[in-house]
Amino acid sequence: MNDMRYDVAVVGAGQAGLAIGHALAEQKKRFVILEAADSVGSAWRDRWDSLVLFTPRRYDALPGLAFPGDADGHPTRDEVASYLERYAEQFELPVELSTPVRSLSKDADGFVLDAAGRALRADAVVVATGPFQAPNVPAFAGSLAAEVVQTHSVGYRRPADLPEGRVLVVGGGNTGFQIAKELAGSREVHLAIGSRQTPLPQRLLGRDLFWWLTKLALLTKTVDSRVGRRARGRDTLIGSSRRDLKRHGVAVRPRAVGADSRTVRFADGSELEVDAVIWATGYRPDHSWIDLPINGNDGRPRHRRGVSDVPGLYFLGLSWQHTRGSALLGFVADDAAFIARQLEGEPSGGRRTHRAPEATKVTEGAF
Repeated sequence: MNDMRYDVAVVGAGQAGLAIGHALAEQKKRFVILEAADSVGSAWRDRWDSLVLFTPRRYDALPGLAFPGDADGHPTRDEVASYLERYAEQFELPVELSTPVRSLSKDADGFVLDAAGRALRADAVVVATGPFQAPNVPAFAGSLAAEVVQTHSVGYRRPADLPEGRVLVVGGGNTGFQIAKELAGSREVHLAIGSRQTPLPQRLLGRDLFWWLTKLALLTKTVDSRVGRRARGRDTLIGSSRRDLKRHGVAVRPRAVGADSRTVRFADGSELEVDAVIWATGYRPDHSWIDLPINGNDGRPRHRRGVSDVPGLYFLGLSWQHTRGSALLGFVADDAAFIARQLEGEPSGGRRTHRAPEATKVTEGAF
């Protein structure tokens, strides 16, 4: 069974898994990247058809391979998925597709992964499943009538898939704003916003926003810095604003707080009868398949810059894992390099008595 044991097992073949894979290949580690879907970067192709990243291509590259196309342009979701597939091929990364990891445990001989019914062993494990795991939908969604079409944003593809009539989009992040504006071209659309937002223009003084964020080092501010603590508590809208919504004919509503039959209630006491609802309400972590003591009281994994309390177990690609860029395509490389340095000294069995890096305990958060 020697062919079933690895120095490192990586769970997830998105940008985080591929970035750490590139580093492990340079270290000559014996590793495998396990991906539940049938293609690399499938999480991107599962987003809505018209999705365009708000980061220019020059900031979307992983280590060792430039992102093709106009460096100042913004790639589509399919371009990103194709780039990730090419990345895995270019560096001949050992990705096993259609291999969901059903459980992860640890014994005296290291980690044990149930990978699509096969038992794999590894001295160390990197969980690179990213921040978008289980769709988060409020409990009151179940009170809506069956004839009201409902979908989380992860299931939304295009306006034609929705019925004619009034659509309510719930969620005030970039996803909610973008979907609401797209739908407004063919329907009456309302957007319920329940969080504080910081609207930023896509371009400022002739430069893309990310040029400024990079020059001012705002993307590298850590989660425990003063700027990081403030930023985690609010949504940052890039290229969108409430004024922009009005130009598109989208009506803004306060937080949605309840529902009954075809009616949704809002925090100000108003109500709205709807034909369809899109829940752009984000995601919650789902590490229920990890049979190890990893979670804090909030149900999120305890870690310090991706280093968990379990020796040999690491996380990569979480929102605000260390900086604002931790979960962004072209910025995950810094965290991947840090985790790779931890793995470089990981002996057989992952039994090193490791000291987590000195940092404030952090969990996933929003920006």
